[in-house]
Amino acid sequence: MEEGAVETPEELLAKQHRKEKKDLQAKIQSMKNAVPKNDKKRRKQLTEEITKLEADLNQKHEEESRKLTTNTEVEEVIKGVETLQVEGGELEEVKQRVTKAQKRRDKKAAQERERESRIAEAEVQNLQGMRHQEGLKLAQKLSQQQLQIKEISSDGHCMYRAIEDQLAQRSKPGITMSVKELRFSTADHMRNHTDDFLPFLTNPQTGDMYTTDEFEKYCSDVEHTAAWGGQLELRALTKVLHLPIEVIQADSPTIKIGDEFDGDPITLVYMHHAYGLGEHYNSVERLKDPCNVEDS
Repeated sequence: MEEGAVETPEELLAKQHRKEKKDLQAKIQSMKNAVPKNDKKRRKQLTEEITKLEADLNQKHEEESRKLTTNTEVEEVIKGVETLQVEGGELEEVKQRVTKAQKRRDKKAAQERERESRIAEAEVQNLQGMRHQEGLKLAQKLSQQQLQIKEISSDGHCMYRAIEDQLAQRSKPGITMSVKELRFSTADHMRNHTDDFLPFLTNPQTGDMYTTDEFEKYCSDVEHTAAWGGQLELRALTKVLHLPIEVIQADSPTIKIGDEFDGDPITLVYMHHAYGLGEHYNSVERLKDPCNVEDS
């Protein structure tokens, strides 16, 4: 463009679109950096979110380009009308109609910008808000025991992987079991002690207690799939390992299972807002950089 030349509306809009695309790419990179590379489930969800953000921006740009074309055509019509001999207030009426239409478009555009702003704020909250606060509370609790969170991948096996890690950390020679072995032992114990577990399992659709076949399928899923583990499975594992298990949470008292067993407990961290995906178990390890955490 020559120096001093005035940019056309089309050129200004194209420049704005390039800037918005650049800003979106920076935002996407920030979102990617916030998700651990080994968290396949969250990475998949993130890919879907990014695709939607890009699609929304492309749609917005198409609508703005279409509006600009429409406005240009209207202006040309007005110019043509102005060259004619128009009686009374016909020209003024045409201008008023165009002005009202533009106001409606401006209002709609403002509402769209507000909606996008709310979406952006929600994304920040999902990625940093509740998860960040939960992490601070857990760090404070753990620091009192000179512990810190040790991240475990969220792949459906997180509870078993956290227990596997806890067993591997023990200084004295003891039980070491893989995730596969832990799942097998959990299912085996539950099958052999049906009366201790079946009464606590109900069909989510009917509310009735599991049938024998449903209980067997539940145990089979525990053993052979990435079915998520909970308190029933933890209870079974205390019996298998002959060790107590404690589960530390941010906003609730620590859950202790297997108090009848001696020995240092297996310590897990239960997170409600991990990675924006919901519930998740992590392991713990000795605090590497001890520091004083102020009371909240």
